[in-house]
This record gives sequence, structure tokens and C-alpha cells, in this order.
Amino acid sequence: MPERKRRVPKRIAQTVLNSLKGGVVPRIGLPYITVGRKAEIEALLHDVDVISEGGASFRFVVGRYGSGKSFLLQTIRNYVMDKNFVVVDGDLSPERRLQGTKGQGLATYRELIQNLSTKTRPEGGALTLILDRWINSVQSEVAQETGLSDSDPKFTTEMDKKIYAVIANLNEMVHGFDFAKLLNMYYHAYLEGDDETKAKVIKWFRGEYAHKTEAKKELGVSIIISDDDWYEYLKLFAAFFRQAGYAGLMIMIDELVNIYKIPNSISRQYNYEKILTMYNDTLQGKAKYLGIIMAGTPQAIEDRRRGVYSYEALRSRLSEGKFSKAGARDMYAPVIKLDPLTAEEMLVLTEKLADMHANLYGYERTITDDDLAKFIKIEYARIGADTNITPREVIRDFIELLDIVWQNPQTNIEELLNSDQFSYTKSEAVSDKKDEDYTEFTI
Repeated sequence: MPERKRRVPKRIAQTVLNSLKGGVVPRIGLPYITVGRKAEIEALLHDVDVISEGGASFRFVVGRYGSGKSFLLQTIRNYVMDKNFVVVDGDLSPERRLQGTKGQGLATYRELIQNLSTKTRPEGGALTLILDRWINSVQSEVAQETGLSDSDPKFTTEMDKKIYAVIANLNEMVHGFDFAKLLNMYYHAYLEGDDETKAKVIKWFRGEYAHKTEAKKELGVSIIISDDDWYEYLKLFAAFFRQAGYAGLMIMIDELVNIYKIPNSISRQYNYEKILTMYNDTLQGKAKYLGIIMAGTPQAIEDRRRGVYSYEALRSRLSEGKFSKAGARDMYAPVIKLDPLTAEEMLVLTEKLADMHANLYGYERTITDDDLAKFIKIEYARIGADTNITPREVIRDFIELLDIVWQNPQTNIEELLNSDQFSYTKSEAVSDKKDEDYTEFTI
């Protein structure tokens, strides 16, 4: 019996198709279009179980531009939020690094905290929501355990004990004392309806205080989050979120290529040293309830001159073993390499997109399964070889094809596929390759 096709809500379909046509990964609707990557997803989900039990993990996801790195990250992001994780994610850029002398590391921290998300606040900005819910949940627990009402003077005393029990565990961690002090300050401001103090504490947690004197004057703490120690605060947040009732914290950082592009070799090494610190923390048990996933291109990771592997301490820990190869990789290794999606998987994806497009615009799908098979065959052949295919290129072409056919009903799909724009022509670069195998795909 054929699988029943799920109808995609129009709002989600519009977002998915617009995002994919623009070459970016949609934040919503991924389950409707996910194909392949089963082994990679299962490996990362295994990490999720380890993290929720008090462990930590660090993974690199490696693939060419458009190969599906960001798609995989978004898929895992949505999954872990459903599993009651807090997620922070962000892309590196020339202004955002892991370490820098001009605030680039702190800029990355700010980006991550700005994108802090939960299942009920998936679009980011969830820090205030988490803190308020934490206090509400503690109030409920105290009321249930003691039978006191919140107007009873003893209730506040019991609340103080409960809050202290939660934040006292943080004191043993680096910067934990000040972190716990600020949580306590937020709690009292919440009880007193002091929105100004609450806003100042949130400002501090977001890393927005530029000078220690300013923080000392406004909050009475003589420390601020800086370029050097921002990662320590993410470890504190992971521990606190667990105490606040969440499963843990997942950090997702994309575009590692921006470290590879740093022209100064010493600056690059400092950034790789930061990665090594984070990696060692997760493996040596110094971090708990924390997962880290970083994504980059093969060049950004494997280049011995400028990439992650240029830092010997990382290369020796991360480089692939002797037995791993395309189609038979160790998915529990620190580095997950994304093999290209197969022609069959791409065929399934185009069928999903064709149905979504027809449902969105309210027409009977005219593109046939044979048309889809021909499109995939042409795309794979046109690019030259299956190892060079990227989902982004194929998807953008296909959505353009769907739009043209829908907007121009007189268009003959067969003629369009056979036109110069879609026909297979070997590029000079491809034809120069020796012994290249252009075996025709059978769909």
C-alpha cells in the first residue's frame, strides 16, 4: 500500500520553497523534505542521549558548499528542541570568531545568546522566558511542598532556600560565583517587580557590558563576559539549564571556513586553540549536559597549511582512521563527512517538492515521475560526476523549473528539459579529467 502523502500547511510550504530557492535552509518544515542522512542523524542523536544523561559531545560536520551541512544542523536543532534542549546557534564571519583581539569572540557569544531557542521559542531570544519560567516553576514547587501561599512571609524564605540550592551547584565552576550571584539578583528583581534590574542582568548575561566599571556600578559585580572566557559562561548556562528543568544545551556553529580565511597565522592558531579547549572539555568530562557541533568545508578542516588540521594537536585527534571510506564511514568519529546524496534520494526529494509546490499554488501536478527521473539524470550528468553534485544546486534548479511551468502553462516540460539550459554539456574542466567515469544513472 503506497505511503500517504502529508499535506503541508501553506505557510510552511511558502517558507520552505522560498528559502530553498534562495539557497538557504528553512527554519521550519524540514520534516516534510528530509531525505537521506539517516546514518549521520542517528549518530548525532546518539550524542543527544549521552548529553541528557550528564555527558558532553563535540562533532564536526564536513561537506562542500551546498552539500547539506546547514540542513543537517537545522534538522538536529529542531529534534533536540523537541527533546527539551536549549539550543544556541550562529555562523562565524570576519566579525565573529572563536577568539580575537577586537571583540570577535565576544561577538560570537552575543550571536549565540541572541539565537538562544527552546521548543516554545524556536525563533530565538528565549533567555528571559527561561529565567521567568524557572522562577515560576520554583514557586509552584515550594507552594506544593509547603502548602504556603505566596503572600506568607515564610514563603519567601522557602523560595530563597530552593533558589540557593539550584545556584549553589554553580559556585564550583569557573566564574560560577558571579554567575550565581546574578541569577539570585534576577530572582529578587522578579519578585519585587523591578524590571530595570532584570533588564540589567539580562544585559550582562548577553555580554553587552563593555567595561567592568559599568557592570560594577549598575550590578555590583566586577567581572564581565569577555573575548577570553565567553565559552566558560556557556558551560555555566548548560549546568543552569539542567537545574532549571531542561535536558541540556546544544551549541551549533557553522561556517568554520571564516577561521580558515583569517590571513594572520597566529590569529588562526589562537582560534584553533579555542576549539581544542572546547573539544578537550567535552571528552575529559569538564563539561556536562553540553553538546557542540561545528560545520565547515573539507578545505577548512583538512588543509594542513591553514585549516583545522594545521593545528597539530587537533589533527592528531580528529584525522580519519585507515579503514574509513566513502559509503563506509565511522559515524561515531569526531568528524562526520557528508557523502553526496544519491540520485535516488534526490529523486524522492524532487517528488516531495513537486507535491508541495502544487498544493501551495492549488493546481494538479503536471510534472510526471518520468519527468523527475529525466531531470535528475540531466542534473547529475550536467555537473559532471556524482561526487560533485550538491543538493543546493539541484533544488534551486528544480524549484525554478516548477515556477516556470506553473507560470507558463503552455510550456512543454519535455522541451524545457531538452533545451540548452538543461541539456548536458561537458565543461572544458571536466573533459580534461582523465579516466573520468560518466556512467549513466538508472533511476
